[in-house]
Amino acid sequence: MDKIRALTVFRRVVELGSFKAAAEDLNLSKAAISKNINELEDYLKSPLINRTTRKMHITDNGQRYYSQVCSILDDLKHADLSVIESSQTLKGALKISVPMSLGIIEINPIVCEFMHQHPELSIEVVMSDQYVDLIEQGIDIAIRGGGELSNSSLRSRKLLDLRRVLCTSPEYIDKSNELIKPDDLAFHKCLIYSFSSSARRWLFRNQDEVKEVELPSSSYVVNSGLALKQAACSGHGILLLPELFVRSELASGELVEVLPQWQADKHSLYLVYPFHKEQSQKVRTFIDFVVDHFENK
Repeated sequence: MDKIRALTVFRRVVELGSFKAAAEDLNLSKAAISKNINELEDYLKSPLINRTTRKMHITDNGQRYYSQVCSILDDLKHADLSVIESSQTLKGALKISVPMSLGIIEINPIVCEFMHQHPELSIEVVMSDQYVDLIEQGIDIAIRGGGELSNSSLRSRKLLDLRRVLCTSPEYIDKSNELIKPDDLAFHKCLIYSFSSSARRWLFRNQDEVKEVELPSSSYVVNSGLALKQAACSGHGILLLPELFVRSELASGELVEVLPQWQADKHSLYLVYPFHKEQSQKVRTFIDFVVDHFENK
């Protein structure tokens, strides 16, 4: 039995919840996955995973063993990294998760510049506005919106606060109802970003006054900030997006800010990574590079 491989297989089976998913993740056959688990259980003389044709269940011994195995495998990986990354040249692979629209506009150029500085590093960027499980997907680091981390195995570092602006096209303003206070939004076409945690509840502040607006049904809901901006530029309604998404359109007059005296709540942007990646020089170097970029803008 290859002990390290068997432990790695066991860990991924537990994390992914199935033999099939672990086989695909590790590029092994399902039979090879079963063989490694069987050999490990025979060696330990204890069942780790009870499986039927429909589902699997981790035994109590399996749960305890899993926690210790994760610690051992992570320590081994850190030991390898301490040698591999001891030189100034970063090598290996780095897998990064970023939101789609923000990734295209802001993050991908940063990644491209980072690759110029570290040409021997292989980088995979996963762009998606949907929630991505870092552990399950093998993500080294993610850039995502803020909020409390529900997973205690993750760490985060705040990048910046994103000012959001309420804006629309001049054509839409000319043909629409009066808009002088947040409550008036109920009588307008509001363009909705479907993945927002508050898609139909927009909160505004004017000094000490706070207004929360419940939006009516929208004529356009989309899961892309860029698509939302295109709809607004075409005169289809009012949107609420981070300023960096619409900066050039506001400057050119293609879009205009409305209710400027009322400020929408800012959204915070964070770097998020599994705690066992903290010692990775690749991850630390990328984090510092991104932080420096935003601090110097």
